[in-house]
Amino acid sequence: MNPDLYLVTGATGDTGSAAIAELLSKGARVRALVHREDERASALRERNVEVVMGDLLDSHAVQAALQGVAGAYFVYPVMQARLIDATAYFAHAAKLAGVQSIVNMSQISAKDDARSEAALAHWYGERVFDWAGVPTTHLRPTFFVEWLTYGFQLPLIANHDLLRVPAGTGRHAPIAAADQGRVIASILLDPAPHAGKTYPLFGAEEMNHEALAKAVGKALGRPIRYEDESFESFEARLTQLGLSAHFIQHIVSVYRAYQAGEFAGTNDNVERITGRKPMSVSDYVTANRAVFQGEKEQ
Repeated sequence: MNPDLYLVTGATGDTGSAAIAELLSKGARVRALVHREDERASALRERNVEVVMGDLLDSHAVQAALQGVAGAYFVYPVMQARLIDATAYFAHAAKLAGVQSIVNMSQISAKDDARSEAALAHWYGERVFDWAGVPTTHLRPTFFVEWLTYGFQLPLIANHDLLRVPAGTGRHAPIAAADQGRVIASILLDPAPHAGKTYPLFGAEEMNHEALAKAVGKALGRPIRYEDESFESFEARLTQLGLSAHFIQHIVSVYRAYQAGEFAGTNDNVERITGRKPMSVSDYVTANRAVFQGEKEQ
């Protein structure tokens, strides 16, 4: 048997690595596009993943990476600008290479009047893939549960038992990258039923940030409180952390959308596509408990 070859971009990131794990578990051949040669690339090779070096903004590297590929997963770093350029290069290269299907990581706030420049770019990126004519499935997840481990949240949780963002009374169902990886792999392995569709993705339970803090605290065995932050304080804090202007504009804008209810909702897409229910916040935090231990608990 000579199984099809699948390209995964963002191979060392949250959803890319999860998609690779699921594809390998199903016996698929995987090619990973990575930015640099490091221990993560070596670890992929040890798992019999074909590793190619390149950047999504290098059209020649993208064309080379897509040669001989049956299906591909496209994801672009939210911290970086030029998503539309990368999408155009990828869509063109996929069409030239005869790629049969693409899974595109978009986001729930992608729409044609989005305030976030990145969310607007995701909406136009979806259209670029549609116009290219390669059968594409767009994924629009709500906030990842992994956001809890990012630099503007984790130190406060770990060291101060505090969850602080400008979420107001907004709600969402946090979704883990592992569940998204299973969705990505399932669609790549059986693309026909999903071609041309857009799937909002949600986790196990919709909650506000007070409930989110309580769930994190219960899993950690210590109380975590939520503090609603002003947008002015949030933006100043992100600037002090040295985050890019592109990311700050995006995350401030999407929290405004979050407060307006754009991240709310639930559905059964994860279970329907993969056959398994998504993990809960408590499941995720319990599995990654060591990440949330602060200096005082070392």
